[in-house]
Amino acid sequence: MIPYEDLKQSNAFFKDKYLKATEKVIDSGWFILGNEVSDFEKDFAQYCQSNYCAGVASGLDALILSLKSLDLQPHDEVIVPSNTYIATILAIVHCGLKPVLVEPNIDTYNIDPLLIESQITQKTKVIMLVHLYGKACDMNPIIYLANKYQLKIIEDCAQSHGAKYNGKMTGTFGYSGAFSFYPTKNLGALGDAGAVISSDKFVINRIKTLRNYGSSIKYNNVEVGYNSRLDELQAAILNVKLSFLDEINNHKRHLATLYFEGLKEDFIKPSLNPSNYDVYHIFNIRHPKRDELKKYLEKNDIMTEIHYPIPPHQQKAMKGIIYGEYPISTIIHQTTLSLPISYFHTDQDIFKIIDTLNKY
Repeated sequence: MIPYEDLKQSNAFFKDKYLKATEKVIDSGWFILGNEVSDFEKDFAQYCQSNYCAGVASGLDALILSLKSLDLQPHDEVIVPSNTYIATILAIVHCGLKPVLVEPNIDTYNIDPLLIESQITQKTKVIMLVHLYGKACDMNPIIYLANKYQLKIIEDCAQSHGAKYNGKMTGTFGYSGAFSFYPTKNLGALGDAGAVISSDKFVINRIKTLRNYGSSIKYNNVEVGYNSRLDELQAAILNVKLSFLDEINNHKRHLATLYFEGLKEDFIKPSLNPSNYDVYHIFNIRHPKRDELKKYLEKNDIMTEIHYPIPPHQQKAMKGIIYGEYPISTIIHQTTLSLPISYFHTDQDIFKIIDTLNKY
């Protein structure tokens, strides 16, 4: 059987290094906001070609704290893609703000810049975009609109560690970049973890205060904050894995090339832009008989996933929050299928998947 993902196999390559790193933390006796976190923040900011980084507890918290640091007013509007994981929208709702959904481009699956301007009102304060599946959004027209209407850009980079747009790293185009290090990510921890990067030291200092009960000096709480800190053990794991991130991304890009070259045109494959650098957190295809295709592959011992089966606007949790229909997002969710593309997968795995798919 070819699993879609196997975190034991994915992390087996780093196990010895993980054990040494975690032993070092245990022996130090310092488990919250110590050297491992500060080292990771410095190194991850440098990797992302940004100035500063704040480690937080999860990708969702990275988005929430980014919004909270802006001191927006209740019901201010945040533009967000209709085609995203629900966490992006949950962050907006948790901050008492109004999500305004914009449909994606059917080829890239990312927010369509041509549809954004019509949704901007006097209450719009932020464009929260998502670099979905490891593909950067079309940033130039988005930056133009943000400058024209004096809007902040927050980038959801939960799936785009190391992805680039015209040579520039995702997460570095706007006010802040929010990252998740959930275990399945290209840069995954062994539990929940996240970070915010920014070129502005003030922004990161504010995030660091908010993540630590609203305190930058022990027992001196200057605002209503949260407990959302990247812990030392997860930071130690991430410090190990960060040095292999380019290798992981290159491996996934290689496997993606095999899919592109081998799969028949019966399947809608991801779009390609040679000026961008995609990192393929997810390699998805689309097919009108997606559910049948998924069952067919399972019968042939090939496991797949659906990212995601239910679009945000159809989720029960969004009733009374999101109104209207979003047909482009809906058709994507009805036809998308994610193929195996993990660090442990081999060329032979991908050749078998391609051969099986082409016989469908």
